[in-house]
Amino acid sequence: MAILRFRIYWEDDDSVYRDVVIKHTHTFSDLHHEILKCFEFDNKHKATFYRSNDKWQRGKEITLEKYDKKYVAEPILMSETTIGSEIKDTNQKFIYVYDFNKNWTFMVELINVNKEESSKITYPSCARSEGIGPSQYGTKGLISEKLAEIEEKYDLNAEALLAMGQEGEEGETSEESEDAEEETEGAVGEDEFK
Repeated sequence: MAILRFRIYWEDDDSVYRDVVIKHTHTFSDLHHEILKCFEFDNKHKATFYRSNDKWQRGKEITLEKYDKKYVAEPILMSETTIGSEIKDTNQKFIYVYDFNKNWTFMVELINVNKEESSKITYPSCARSEGIGPSQYGTKGLISEKLAEIEEKYDLNAEALLAMGQEGEEGETSEESEDAEEETEGAVGEDEFK
């Protein structure tokens, strides 16, 4: 059984890519789902592959489903098409387009064929990840959700301090607390030099 290794480049920045290993008997639908998983995209939008040449020109279309648009030639469906059936060259290329409104475009290139299957890998699988991938929804992506959680945690701590009022421990005012901290820091500094 042939194990195919594809490198999937983001069109806008070729230093951002993911390597996917997949069996030649898997379908383009399997590859589609693995690409989305590797780039942390959801699975809510339309998608299509195009067979391509070395100049990245779009050829035969392999689509998720038949859409309401004009086709130059009748497309084939991802779920019915094995990857091995569309490999015509040792460095076969495909163009993958996801979410026709945002038009996310990825260049998919076959970079290796291996005859030995690894028992440690569940195919298809993301074998390598380079660069920070694009955020599917801009500022509402995964990174900003994590930042929002951190900010929320910080805001909760600030609210707790405000709830305590202007007084520090043992009835000191905040100014007295700051003066005491400065004196303590100075004393520690003097001890270090002795």
